[in-house]
Parts: sequence; structure tokens; C-alpha cells
Amino acid sequence: MKNKIVIAVTGASGSIYAKLLLDKLVSIKNQWEELSVVMSNNAKIIWETELENKDYNNYPVQYFDKFDFNAPFASGSAQYNIMMVVPCSVGTLARIASGESNDLITRAADVILKERRRLILAIRETPYNLIHIRNMETITLAGGIICPATPSFYSKPSGINQLAETVVNRLLDISGLEINGFRWGNTNR
Repeated sequence: MKNKIVIAVTGASGSIYAKLLLDKLVSIKNQWEELSVVMSNNAKIIWETELENKDYNNYPVQYFDKFDFNAPFASGSAQYNIMMVVPCSVGTLARIASGESNDLITRAADVILKERRRLILAIRETPYNLIHIRNMETITLAGGIICPATPSFYSKPSGINQLAETVVNRLLDISGLEINGFRWGNTNR
């Protein structure tokens, strides 16, 4: 069975991560059968501010409104097996950690956790306060994966896209999808 993936984009800074993730997922279409996206209105505003475009409209994916509880991934029976929240605001982190399913993003995260499937949150905040840390602990104990949007430098990225791609590649690795990317100890770049 191919993967069924939902990508949630929240209003945190870091739209470049969402864009590069969608770019990569489209390039590995052979690894998924469904790719659904839910974006908050704030996410769209941040994307337009940071990336100076509305390219989020141009991806060949299924889009769902943040309050569309009829979306297939609002139920475990749809068998979505991967959810990534990229970037993930600490407000969304808190709502997921508390089990508050007040919109499609938090409902889908709740479903993924209850079904024991893969939930990955790319937290985009710094520094963390104790509330953030405890919410990350709660999600980790519930089976979710916290992957802060912290780029790595050992691949010697030559620009902002390559730097942000280090986070995206890590997200895809964690999700179990196969990608070509820099590997530590591999001299082929």
C-alpha cells in the first residue's frame, strides 16, 4: 500500500519549509497515493509575506479548508498514515498536546495519534518556554515526533533553499519516505 499523507501548514514563520516539502513530495509521487493539504489563513498570509507569492495554489494536491471536518483524514477509517505539520506553531502544538480538536489540523493530528500512525511536528519557535517543552513531551509520549525546524550545516548548504532543505530531508527521512539527500559520511554530494 502506498502512503496517504496529510500536510498541515500553520501560521508560524517558515513557509520555505512547507514549500520545499511540497516540492519534494510532488517529485516522489510514486511513494504516495494521496497527498492532502490543509492550510490556515494565517499560513497563507505568512507564505505570501515570506515567499512573496501564492504558489501554494499551484500544487497538484487535494486542499481542504481548516474547518472541513468532512475531509477523509478527519477519520481513522481513511487510513492516512503520515501527517506532517510544517511549520508548526506553538499554539498548534499546544492544541494537539491538549487533545483539543477544534479544527481540521488538530482533529487530523488527534486521529493520527489515536491510530498509532506517524505524526511529525516541525516546531518553528525559539526559544522554548517550559510550556512548549511540556507540550512537546506530551506529544512525544503519545507517539508523535517533534522535529524542530533547525537546519544542519555539515552538508555545507550554499543558500537558503539548500539550508532549509536539510530540515525537509530530515522530515522525509523520519516519515519513512525514500529520498536522495546528503548523508553523513557520504563523500558524494
